[in-house]
Amino acid sequence: MSICNVKLAQIIDNLESESLPQILASALKSIVEFDFVVIFGYMGSARPLALYDDFTPARRVMHVDEYQEGPYLLDPFFLAATGDTQPGLWRLSEIAPDRFYQGEYFRSYYEQTGLAEEVGFLVNIHENLTIVISLMRKTRNFSKLEIKAIRAVWPIIDAACRRHWRDTETEAPEANAFADSTIERAFRDIGEGVLTPREREVVELTLRGHSADALGALLGISSGTVRIHRKNIYAKLRIRSQGELFSVFISALTKSPAYNEV
Repeated sequence: MSICNVKLAQIIDNLESESLPQILASALKSIVEFDFVVIFGYMGSARPLALYDDFTPARRVMHVDEYQEGPYLLDPFFLAATGDTQPGLWRLSEIAPDRFYQGEYFRSYYEQTGLAEEVGFLVNIHENLTIVISLMRKTRNFSKLEIKAIRAVWPIIDAACRRHWRDTETEAPEANAFADSTIERAFRDIGEGVLTPREREVVELTLRGHSADALGALLGISSGTVRIHRKNIYAKLRIRSQGELFSVFISALTKSPAYNEV
């Protein structure tokens, strides 16, 4: 199934109008069923731009307001949008670290959303802005045929989004660089004067959902050494679990002067 001529005409007619995001969502829902759609704009580590959503007020608090307060920094879609992932349609499971579903970001935040699956279009608008159009389901995963159908309309989604958001104002480079330092400051503040630089790297990659094996491969050390580092980190921070480590990170993030300025 593809976007019908009527939907396509509506997209063309509403390029650069306030109605376009809603029309795009409607066009996509004519191809496959999903419960919610949200569009975020990512500019480095700055708080994401909330460009569109169709959440209920209660869900918007969780998916948008709380997300913008810091959890986005550990979101695989944020990391993909600000990293080297190619534009296109991606399942969350395709871009998430190997232990994402056992990680603390998933347990402490994402699992609370009650979603069965999330897929997202990554669209590079310009060098300072990438948007993600996330389609969310509460009860079942998207089938292979559904993914194939959604992926088939990627050229239309890509062209429409790049045209519609091409003049979206983003922060000045120096302000964005200042925002980029927020996450670095937060990780540095965790155990400042207590943890070694390597231990802080282990903290960051652990929170993002990497297993000991994957983390070791990224850092060029054995998984056994990773586990020793984690044990030492917990002892130095006087914590006992990854859940407590996640809380320490969020606390460090929200107390950062850089965070409170952006």
